[in-house]
Amino acid sequence: MRDFVCRKCGQQLSFENTLCLHCHSALGFHLPSRDFVILGDGEHTEIDGVTVTRCANNLIAGCNWVIEQGAGLPSLCESCRLTRTRPNDNDTDARQAFIGAEKAKRRVILELDELGLPIFGKEDTDSGFGLAFDLLSSKDHPVITGHANGVITLDLAEGDDVHREQLRVSMDEPYRTLLGHFRHEIGHFYQMVLVGTGEHRARFEELFGDPDTDYQAALDRHYNDGPPDNWRRDHVSSYATMHPAEDWAETFAHYLHIRDTLDTAAAFGMAPAGAVLEAPLAGDVGFDRIIEWWLPLSWALNQINRSMGHKDLYPFVLPAKVLEKMRFVHSLVSPYDG
Repeated sequence: MRDFVCRKCGQQLSFENTLCLHCHSALGFHLPSRDFVILGDGEHTEIDGVTVTRCANNLIAGCNWVIEQGAGLPSLCESCRLTRTRPNDNDTDARQAFIGAEKAKRRVILELDELGLPIFGKEDTDSGFGLAFDLLSSKDHPVITGHANGVITLDLAEGDDVHREQLRVSMDEPYRTLLGHFRHEIGHFYQMVLVGTGEHRARFEELFGDPDTDYQAALDRHYNDGPPDNWRRDHVSSYATMHPAEDWAETFAHYLHIRDTLDTAAAFGMAPAGAVLEAPLAGDVGFDRIIEWWLPLSWALNQINRSMGHKDLYPFVLPAKVLEKMRFVHSLVSPYDG
C-alpha cells in the first residue's frame, strides 16, 4: 500500500481516509490515478476536464472512492459494482459488518489493479463470466464462505473479532482475516482466468495436482483425517493439502500477502524502492528478488510483533516446493500479458 499524502497540506493519509485531519479537506480515492483527490465542495472535483464524484455507496458501504460523472456512466466505483448482494438496510449489525468487508475488498481490488490483473464483473461479458460478491449475514440462516464460478460468498460474521478468533483456534489456523478470505477466494477466480484449460494447465497439474479431483470427497477426507503428517514440506498451510484448487488459492493468497506487504514496506523506506507493486519484477529474476526482500522483512516484522507481545505477523514457512508453486503464480501474474 502506498504512502498517501493530502495534495493541499501534505498531511499523511491512510487508505481509508475520507477527510484530511489536518486541513479538513474532503477526500476521495481515484483508482485510475491510484491517489486521493480533494473534493472542492465535498462531493465533486475535476480531473483532466472530467468531473468525478463520490461513489453512490459512500454512505451505505462507507466507500471513499470516486467515479467519473456523466450520462450512462455507473454510479458505483470499480469495487462496489462487483457486489451483487448485501444485507438488508434494516439489519444494522450486518450493515456495520458489510462496511468492514467492503473496506477489505477495496484494498484487494487496488492490489489487483496495481498488479495489472484483469478485473471484470459478470455484466461486463456476454458469457456472464466474471466476478461477483455476495456479502451475507448468517444471523438467521447459514452462510458458507467460498467461491463458485466467479461468485465469492462471504459470511459477514467473519468481521466479528470474537467469532473469527474462535474459528481460527478451532480450525487450527495461524492466520484468519477478512483480507485473507478475500485474497484466497479471489485466487479461485484467477485460477479460472490465468490457468483454465489452456497452455498452463499441464504445469498447474505438475505442481498442484488435478483440479478436477472430486472436491466433496477431498473435503470430507480433510475434515475426517486432517492433513498428512509431512504437509509442511510441500504446502503453505494445512488447508492447502485439502484439494489442488485450495492449494492454488492458498498459494495465490500468500503471493498477494507478500506483494502488498513489500509494497507498503517500500513506501515507508523499510524495503528497496524496487519492491513496489508497480515495479517491473517479471520472470524468475523478479521472483527471486521478491523472496530475497521478503524473508528478512518478515523475520524482522515477526520479531517486532513479539516485542509488543503479539503473535508473529507472518507465521508461515516457505519451503522449496511452496516457492516453486509461488514462482508459477508469479509467472502468470507479473506481468499479466492477456
